[in-house]
Amino acid sequence: MLPDRLRRAVEAQGNLEQLMEVVLDLGRLPEARYSDAATYLTSEPVSQIEIDECVQRVGHFSGDNRAGIERTLHRISAIRNRQGKIIGLTCRVGRAIYGTVELIRDLVETGQSLLLLGRPGVGKTTALREIARVLADDLGKRVVIIDTSNEIAGDGDIPHPAIGRARRMQVAKPEWQHQVMVEAVENHMPQVIVIDEIGTELEALAARTIAERGVQLVGTAHGNALSNLIKNPTLSDLIGGIQSVTLGDEEMRRRGLSQKASSNAKPNPPSRLRSRCGNGTAGRCIGTWPPRSTVCCGGETRAGKFGRWMPTAVPL
Repeated sequence: MLPDRLRRAVEAQGNLEQLMEVVLDLGRLPEARYSDAATYLTSEPVSQIEIDECVQRVGHFSGDNRAGIERTLHRISAIRNRQGKIIGLTCRVGRAIYGTVELIRDLVETGQSLLLLGRPGVGKTTALREIARVLADDLGKRVVIIDTSNEIAGDGDIPHPAIGRARRMQVAKPEWQHQVMVEAVENHMPQVIVIDEIGTELEALAARTIAERGVQLVGTAHGNALSNLIKNPTLSDLIGGIQSVTLGDEEMRRRGLSQKASSNAKPNPPSRLRSRCGNGTAGRCIGTWPPRSTVCCGGETRAGKFGRWMPTAVPL
């Protein structure tokens, strides 16, 4: 999709296996970003003609300003000016990496809902794609992917082979994602629903609805740690939510707290297992979160059962 001069510049840089994205902004130098560095591709700034040429070569930009290239996993995100004209592009490289699920395969096979946490760009979607394939191909389950930005199964009507036998439902508008989640359960009898980037209160409520109907939910959300999710009023329902309680003197002393006001986890969270993704789709895996565990909003978590460590370059 890149103009010839930029394509040649990317190829001349080499190290294509580490390339993460190419950034094109009007009037600025084109930039290639790798996993450990970033570099300018040419000494000439990007022109509007080059941006328009790229736009013509990709699919339709949806309401979230994302597009793709048919039958690939690449994602193209647009930046628009106030008049709606595209003046910048982030061309993110999508790869199907097999075997990324092995570290948490035993959790996937439990049949319990799983939530992957991590900051943008650490590989949550890559892991999610592989989880969907393993559940559909290796475990023989009926898997439906809710693919809002066509990032999990690629652009176009024919899904990418990386998802295996899993089925994919596309979403016409990002704000309809929660409706399609419930529609998938009602119409297609899935055993597993896979959803990327749960980010609104309606989507969190839809996730709870799915879990309460006995369907395994595998999803992702942005956050570096479980405490980020707890403090997010929009998404805290994914882990059951929190509620304010007033403790008696004896209970306050037993917990070692200095005040009677405390925050407790609500019972029956939709996702019982959580995995935190760091660099390279690895991170800390948090085991079953007890429905009655106490959560302290100061960043400390009490009475939670923690799982094993997984290799990561991100400190916890």
